[in-house]
Amino acid sequence: MRLALLSLFLFAVTFSSAQNKPGGQPSITPRQIAAALGKTSTSEAQQMLHDQVVRLFGRQNLTQGRAAAKIEATTVAWAIIDPKPARVVQQDGTLIGDMTALGEDGLQVLVTDMPNFTETGYRVESEGMPHLAGTVHVEHFEYTADSLPHKDVPQGRLEKFEWNTSEVFPDTVRTVTVFLPAGFKPGEETCLMVWQDGSRHVDPNGSMRASVVFDNLIHKKEMPRTVGVFIDPGRMTKQKPGEKAANRGFEYDSLGPAYASFLIDEILPEVQKRYQTKFRPQPEAWAIAGGSSGGICSFTVAWERSDKFRKVLSWVGSFVDLKGGDVYPSLIRASERKPIRIYLLDGENDLDNKFGNWPIANKQMAAALKYMNYDFRIDWTQCFHGSKGMAPSLPEALRWLWRDVK
Repeated sequence: MRLALLSLFLFAVTFSSAQNKPGGQPSITPRQIAAALGKTSTSEAQQMLHDQVVRLFGRQNLTQGRAAAKIEATTVAWAIIDPKPARVVQQDGTLIGDMTALGEDGLQVLVTDMPNFTETGYRVESEGMPHLAGTVHVEHFEYTADSLPHKDVPQGRLEKFEWNTSEVFPDTVRTVTVFLPAGFKPGEETCLMVWQDGSRHVDPNGSMRASVVFDNLIHKKEMPRTVGVFIDPGRMTKQKPGEKAANRGFEYDSLGPAYASFLIDEILPEVQKRYQTKFRPQPEAWAIAGGSSGGICSFTVAWERSDKFRKVLSWVGSFVDLKGGDVYPSLIRASERKPIRIYLLDGENDLDNKFGNWPIANKQMAAALKYMNYDFRIDWTQCFHGSKGMAPSLPEALRWLWRDVK
């Protein structure tokens, strides 16, 4: 009895700790479910597990067959509420696993490991009748220590403001987050790094964790003291809060000088005025970063204004025909070499659709840059489209980009 109570106590502590993690993380994860399934020897512990699973997936989603799979690293969890025994199968009918009953209301779960870098179509069915279908996208990379916070490393400060008076992109509103390095003093001369899709990349609890990486590398003097300007794409003023930014594709995928002018003439002067920042005048001290459409946007800014920006960080860059970006490999070959340094990252599992093939497009960019003797680097992974492949590589990418600036 004492052992069972101790087990229940430890189980509750685990859930409570997870529930109170920063960033609003869920109270239980797929791996915790898997571990708990083998330890719930008491009815109290089983009820606690039941309640946490319901909370994770949502009771309404579970009863209506809308509870999508949850993924942690390479561990996948499915759940459903159904009175009949259920199982999870692949689209071709191959069994992934039978579900385990967890309570008298029909709650059932399945937790299993799936191969990394795979996409698997699935359906949840009982007595041959499908109740839920979807796709599991498994993509996991391990972070290095430079992407993790450390108690002995001073943290920079994050400030935010809203910009809704753009003349380059009228009738738009966006959030701008500014990273000021630890110990920043007004008027201090620093390097500059601009990021597209900024809010999610600077979030210390997000995938990229750029602010954490900045703290660690600046502390170790592996990159210079740098102010980061993390800019979200423009939402139309008529959009509701939380809606997808409608102006993103136009701002990021369009060629030409518009976005560079937006940065140089509007956003950066506002940052300097609000926070009394002073950016080093040398263009080698100015960098710009982004993924997907934000990646081609970053390259376009440096291509158009290499007198200001000389460093580019692009991952899964959309150098395809969304708005004519597929011309860049040919344009690079036909134009005088510009004094910019470019870091590219992509993977074999990136997109292939009517606009082009992202892996091929990035390889063509790399080939053109090599032909023209640019200072460039391309890292190749198994990543899908998104930021998961770039996140653990960010410290090394920043060290490489900033290697000539102290």
